[in-house]
Amino acid sequence: MSNEHASSLVASTAIAQGAGPAPGRKPNIVFILADNFGWGDFGAYGGQVATPRIDGLATDGMRFTNYSVECQCTPSRSAILSGRYPVRTGNMRVPFPGEGQMGLAPWEYTLPKLLSDAGYATALYGKWHVGNTPGRMPSDQGFDEWWGILNSSDEAAYAESPLFRSLGYPAPHIWEGQRGSASRPVEPFTLELKAHMDERIVGHGTDFIRRQAADGSKPFFLYLGMTLVHPPVTVHPAFLRGSPDRQGIYADCIAEIDFRVGQVLDAIREAGIENDTIVVFSSDNTADAPAGGGGGSNGPWRGNFFTPPFEGSYRTAAMIRWPGSIPRGVVSNEMLTSVDWMPTLAGLAGESGRMPTDRPIDGIDASEFMLGQRPTSGRESLMYFGPDGELMSVKWRNLKAVFRYAEGITRPVVTPYFPILYDLSSDPGEQVNLFETNMGMAWVIAPIEGVVSEYRRSLERYPNIPLGADFEGYQ
Repeated sequence: MSNEHASSLVASTAIAQGAGPAPGRKPNIVFILADNFGWGDFGAYGGQVATPRIDGLATDGMRFTNYSVECQCTPSRSAILSGRYPVRTGNMRVPFPGEGQMGLAPWEYTLPKLLSDAGYATALYGKWHVGNTPGRMPSDQGFDEWWGILNSSDEAAYAESPLFRSLGYPAPHIWEGQRGSASRPVEPFTLELKAHMDERIVGHGTDFIRRQAADGSKPFFLYLGMTLVHPPVTVHPAFLRGSPDRQGIYADCIAEIDFRVGQVLDAIREAGIENDTIVVFSSDNTADAPAGGGGGSNGPWRGNFFTPPFEGSYRTAAMIRWPGSIPRGVVSNEMLTSVDWMPTLAGLAGESGRMPTDRPIDGIDASEFMLGQRPTSGRESLMYFGPDGELMSVKWRNLKAVFRYAEGITRPVVTPYFPILYDLSSDPGEQVNLFETNMGMAWVIAPIEGVVSEYRRSLERYPNIPLGADFEGYQ
């Protein structure tokens, strides 16, 4: 953490101590996961579209500038929910037909399972995308109730295709389910409905907040899988402006997600549970940058959502608020990633002891850092794997070694003869290869090799789960 960040943390800790959660009560947790927004899309990160509610959430808590996800939806979501690299859980990409089942195996111990075992009421509304077969539905993975879509929201456009209709394929649906019973489709998922999808997701979510606050017998975990902005083809009519001084429908989607976040925050405040409720906001992937324009901003970072392992393919916005407990107004460049949420939220809930010990957990518990009790997150390195499950890059502190890279979803993977090394603190665009300009930097291979060696040693006892496998545990 820089001196600026450390000073901000100390000052904000004093402010945070003026209020706090009810004594002896575990915090509620609301996790809002947007879909494919860039690091530079929101006002707090320098975005050009007004996002007062998201900016306010950042100001009232901690905002992270060095937070990374995966470059596809399913890998990111599996990482958040399991605390494990997607390559370990068989979720480095979505399987093609005939390659097995998509999503997390029933054996995985997920964040909602952990919190449910700790006495939480749990609910998911919105996008799931980590399993669409029995045993892998949200209600099989720790959620008491759920409503939403099993896969990606681009399925809403399927029924628009005359060929799709002529072949008699079943239309994509919205589903719902409850723990202990089979999930079921409840209505077709169309482009017309997609324009109202996030309104309905938040409607379900705020109803859940009010119900749980009125009941008061349990803390709750609410996971909102928003569909905005993937893909940016529809938006609620109330936000469809399209004036030349805006950035088209993408900017309208930004305006809507900001409004939806505000609705959730208002529901928490009106229920009188602000000090008892942790709110996390982030995105599952970074922004696309289509050739015709109209896409999002990944800030100064090179690439877009499918140019691994460049930062623009992984680094996105993230923030957390817990009034009276997490210092407010902190902007941190400490390294964090999606696998860190499960152990960190377990730590904030006082349930670290429930983290599984029979498998590798790649996430680190950053709860003490977020509470202002230590100056660093505890994460010093991060590995990036490709959709093929092979290592692409290792980030160690501000340095990043690239072993393979791709310039786009339809472009080939390039394996340079010698790794490329970038200093992200001075070269966010990843343009200057330090191994070409300063061979005195070759010593960096040693700590990076240490990170890779530790991972490889873990595979001897815990081999990675194959893509699509119906895994039942290690022997």
